[in-house]
Amino acid sequence: MKLIFGNGWRATVAGDPILLLPRFAGTSVRVVPYTDVRERETFLVDTFGSQGVLWDAPDVFRFAPDGRQLVGAEFRLPEDSASAEDSARVPSAPAVSPGGLRADEVRDFRHEMCTVLCRSPEDAVLTCLRDLDVLDEPLDARIGIAPDVALLVQHGAVVGWSLTAPARYLTTPFAVPGSAPPSSATRRLLTECLDLITQPVIYDVEDSDPVALARLRAADDALRNQPDDRRRADALHRLIAQLVEDYAT
Repeated sequence: MKLIFGNGWRATVAGDPILLLPRFAGTSVRVVPYTDVRERETFLVDTFGSQGVLWDAPDVFRFAPDGRQLVGAEFRLPEDSASAEDSARVPSAPAVSPGGLRADEVRDFRHEMCTVLCRSPEDAVLTCLRDLDVLDEPLDARIGIAPDVALLVQHGAVVGWSLTAPARYLTTPFAVPGSAPPSSATRRLLTECLDLITQPVIYDVEDSDPVALARLRAADDALRNQPDDRRRADALHRLIAQLVEDYAT
């Protein structure tokens, strides 16, 4: 299968998916080998593809020049969230087919980040789409490029991505996710934090609505004082920290 990315750039579904675990840092999902800033810089120099620059943050797909195989990816969560009704329209078919990507040519390109976040019940799956028009037609395929990370394909074009079991992969940006399953408190607070940073609750926070601010302060307190699952709690706290500083202090 040929996939079309931004600027008409193409890759072929071939080879094995990336075996690295995704890192869900609250506002981004990274499937990358590096563990610090220096390693990240080296990784970007040694690969090609789509890359963010100073004031531009597209989705990132990095390929190895030798073999042109996908070796890393990074996605950002959109600021806009779909309604519950639209989120319920996200199709469950087709099933995910694991596969790697091989670039058709060694050339950089730009792939726009998605614009809308769709959340399943209890946030078991986060799906990010190019736009809601994607939901008007069936998908061609779901390509699993890494554990629980899939690209959504429609008419041959990559129109979104999804992360299954996001609470499992919560971590700080450069750390590998913990091997233990997330606690029930972490799962609950993930949903609460996503509520706080997405519509409509984010509007109430920005308007200093007392009920919304009380929820924000309660989440802040719960994450600061959560006795277990600390790395995931720290990752979630990063998600709301700026809101707490701007509106709840």
